[in-house]
Amino acid sequence: MPSGGKTSGGENALSALLAFLKDDMHACNRAIVERMQSPVPLIPQLGAHLVAAGGKRLRPLLTLASARLCGYEPGPDRQRHVGLAACVEFIHTATLLHDDVVDESVLRRGLASANAVFGNKASVLVGDFLFARSFQLMTADGSLRVMEILSGASATIAEGEVLQMVVQNDLSTPMERYLEVIHGKTAALFAAACRVGAVIAERCEADELALDAFGTNLGMAFQLVDDALDYAADQAVLGKTVGDDFREGKITLPVLAAYNAGSADDRSFWERVIGRGEQTDEDLSHALALIAQTGAIQTTIDRARQYADAAVDALKVFPESEIRRLMAETVQFTVDRAC
Repeated sequence: MPSGGKTSGGENALSALLAFLKDDMHACNRAIVERMQSPVPLIPQLGAHLVAAGGKRLRPLLTLASARLCGYEPGPDRQRHVGLAACVEFIHTATLLHDDVVDESVLRRGLASANAVFGNKASVLVGDFLFARSFQLMTADGSLRVMEILSGASATIAEGEVLQMVVQNDLSTPMERYLEVIHGKTAALFAAACRVGAVIAERCEADELALDAFGTNLGMAFQLVDDALDYAADQAVLGKTVGDDFREGKITLPVLAAYNAGSADDRSFWERVIGRGEQTDEDLSHALALIAQTGAIQTTIDRARQYADAAVDALKVFPESEIRRLMAETVQFTVDRAC
């Protein structure tokens, strides 16, 4: 395995981690493509569209990295980390397919979303297929503990998405409830992806919990930055339509921060466009101006940095090593995306 050099910047750190785990990631990608095959032609066609869209595959990468951090040594008959990394990616991709239908998204990673190309029915049904594939991979692994972690995360993701729907348009949503939403929809899978690495390496519960904390805090930081990018990024960089969260009336930290820091007139604006969903073509520009004026993006990024710091701290129970350093530096990638 290449050791990688000292990196600077989150993107370089992520690239270095990918290079360090190159062989494992290639094996994971092969497993993903193989498991997307089906005698029903539409399934591999839609699967090929998803693969072509790319993505950093951060979640399966975390499974591979966590297993290696815990001393798991691959071999011809020791490929559990690869199967479980593919399982994690299938869970994630299934939720994306469903989310894009619910959110009526037209872009995903800069390309037309699957529902825009193949339709809502196909996206929902192929999402169901991928969920089923993920459970086949869990069963093939043979560990009830692994199945407990990953199936639990799958249920938590669904709960987080439902909770997000419940609080949609509700500007009175407390910060704690918003954080509960993003824990469910994003951080829970990050945590599970990391924790199973410790399980297959047969590490103690303390190590499992440390990786769970690492994944949870990394996932929280990742989603906070995503929420900031919806109001701060260039569309070509973001890979989706800027302002999607605004148009959908989603309650995110940038909106809550701007609403709570705004004047009476500002709050009236947010109540109309988010609370009641009454929007005109000019409203997004005004929303972006209010977000900027109140420092809501910086508020969000500062909170993301707190979670990122906690993620790095969680790794300190493990001895210093190249993989630990790369994992810690990769955390910075989550924040650098918005800087």
